[in-house]
Amino acid sequence: MEKTCPGKKKTPVLGPPDKFQTDSQRCFFSILYLELRVHPEKCFNYMRMTAESYDQLLQRISTLIERQDTHYKRAISPAKWLMVTKRFLATGESLSSLHYQYRMGILTNSIIVLDTCCALWEVLHKDYIPHPTTEQWLQSTDKFLETCQFTNCVGAVDGKHIRIVKPSRSGSEFVNYKKYFSIILIAIVDTAYRFVAVDIRAYGQTNDSTAIKNSAMGRLFYSKDFGLPPPRPLPGTDGTPLPFVVGADEVFQICENLIKPYSSRDLNTAKRMFNYRLTRARRLVECTFGILVFSPKP
Repeated sequence: MEKTCPGKKKTPVLGPPDKFQTDSQRCFFSILYLELRVHPEKCFNYMRMTAESYDQLLQRISTLIERQDTHYKRAISPAKWLMVTKRFLATGESLSSLHYQYRMGILTNSIIVLDTCCALWEVLHKDYIPHPTTEQWLQSTDKFLETCQFTNCVGAVDGKHIRIVKPSRSGSEFVNYKKYFSIILIAIVDTAYRFVAVDIRAYGQTNDSTAIKNSAMGRLFYSKDFGLPPPRPLPGTDGTPLPFVVGADEVFQICENLIKPYSSRDLNTAKRMFNYRLTRARRLVECTFGILVFSPKP
């Protein structure tokens, strides 16, 4: 029987590296990367973006995802990091499938996807989802008046369930009322179907109203710190200044800067017209979600 000293840890014995995972010269990246760049249609079909857009993204995030070589093995290149992530996001392929295509471990692929997504958010969110200025809010108000005939409206808000794979040890937290696992995307959009503000963190079992109130965006919104312009009279009038608002549906909690339709009971003509115009404003966020999930055919 082997004797060991109490309190002394055994030195782990490293076995030979997995030849399948270390043979990077025969993976999809080594074989297809250069070929895809000379076939624009195939490149867009594979990664859902052009080679020029890929190069621009790579240039912006390479310093955040680049790793140093070690004596044990060479680091995975940033170009391969981005290609794996784009393939995962564009097609929803499983990490097991990417393991065979790119000859990297499943855990390695999961870390690559997570770190690359964080890097993409860090470098892109200020350009594509910046916090609007007062001038931008006023411009959005003019567009809502022109498009939906709804005054003092700066955006439309709603929530959407994003289907996910059940996280381990999560219980029923992510199970929504449609009986699948999801997280909730809360978004405010403008008339051009663009996201003005987003929050993506609420559990699937949470309703939209609770999700927005518990989010950082919602706390700023309900505390009147969201940066909306000060109240002003309705266009063409000199009456009482009214606050700028975001249109929502019936499930949201009403506040000074968030309005929802009147109840369907005992509606007079004025309330029916109000609900009609508010619905025209709210449909923009539904259309935006539809554009988001639409997958164009290559």
